[in-house]
Amino acid sequence: MYDLTPPARRSKSPFALLAVVALFSLVVLCAVTTLGLASWLQATSARSAAPRVVAPAPATPRPQVVVQPPPEGIDYESAVLRNIYEQYNRSVVNITVWMDHPPIEGTSLLPVPQDDGRLMPLVNGSGFVLDQAGHIVTNHHVVEQGQRFQITFYDGAAAIGEVIGRDPDSDLAVLKIDPDGYDLVPVQLGSMEDVYVGMRVAAIGNPFGLQGTLTSGIVSAIGRTIPSNSNFSIPDSIQTDAAINPGNSGGPLFNEQGQVIGVNAQIRSEVRANSGVGFAIPVAIVERVVAGLIADGRYQHSYMGISGVSFSPICGAEQGIDRAKRGVIVDRVLNNSPAARAGLRGNARPIQSAYADLCPDGVGGDFVVAVDQRPIQTFDDLLIYLARYTSPGDTITLTVERDGKPFDVALTLAPRPQRN
Repeated sequence: MYDLTPPARRSKSPFALLAVVALFSLVVLCAVTTLGLASWLQATSARSAAPRVVAPAPATPRPQVVVQPPPEGIDYESAVLRNIYEQYNRSVVNITVWMDHPPIEGTSLLPVPQDDGRLMPLVNGSGFVLDQAGHIVTNHHVVEQGQRFQITFYDGAAAIGEVIGRDPDSDLAVLKIDPDGYDLVPVQLGSMEDVYVGMRVAAIGNPFGLQGTLTSGIVSAIGRTIPSNSNFSIPDSIQTDAAINPGNSGGPLFNEQGQVIGVNAQIRSEVRANSGVGFAIPVAIVERVVAGLIADGRYQHSYMGISGVSFSPICGAEQGIDRAKRGVIVDRVLNNSPAARAGLRGNARPIQSAYADLCPDGVGGDFVVAVDQRPIQTFDDLLIYLARYTSPGDTITLTVERDGKPFDVALTLAPRPQRN
């Protein structure tokens, strides 16, 4: 530490005074220089030791799952329906059926003139283009009573079609037009393996003669059995809440990809109008039947010759069957049928069941639990298998329990007998 106070009574010689001033200036200069250097070193050290301050990057937001709307801002379902309509409305036709008499059961959607023997346009239905050769698919009940069939396309062009095949058992028919000069847009067929309850569907047809009408809904159920115009039923049918009305019969039921998964055929209603319960013939049957109608004019369905009852656990004690099992009780075997020739047995002894309408009124019938190693739970399961995968002449293997003992039965299928 420097003492800068001059000593007392020191000589005031000029040289001494100059020396004192010089010394004082030198000390001050050294102090300033030292303090400046220290400050510079301290600042440099602080900059080196302290971490570099970097402005924080903005936080990345959490990615959100966003369903992008289709172009033009419309929602997904609207875009799907628009796409189906734009592509396949051209495939759907209006079928006007001309008759020389009023239709049975008041099925006409058109004014009925006085019956004077002339052909009259009395019934409207729908159909769709199957191929470029001019084949049109529709319902059997649409063309059943007709003598002339007018096919009207989306652009107003009309043709006269000829029925080349019909099958009342599946309620399907095929018409043929001369394709020359017509803008034919065939549909694409889907697969029943891809159909599920809740699937979006669309129907295009001509309800009440209003051509090119689109309605939409969902698949409400699958595997329904619906009646046909014959003594046999149509298994594996699709139930939908898409609006189906008189005039929609024979039109296509589309999935989201625009593939046909069924042919609209029936509604369940008290007033012959849509009540949210409609039925379509499944594409699995359509493919097989239509191919036969085009090739031969008819289709032969597989036939076993039995009537059966789906087993419920409540029937176990009466039938002597384990309540945990599932299958079909053979109630009756028809004479001279494939089932009779294979040795199947129906119920032989009548009983008074405590559960009428739930359990068979007889016992002793064979219990079928599988067909070709595929387990079945209901009689409809058996009918669906026959319709999808078999033809007359095929031999199927039934796994049967009789008196509690399982065994296999080989059964060769025959064509269904013709109705009288």
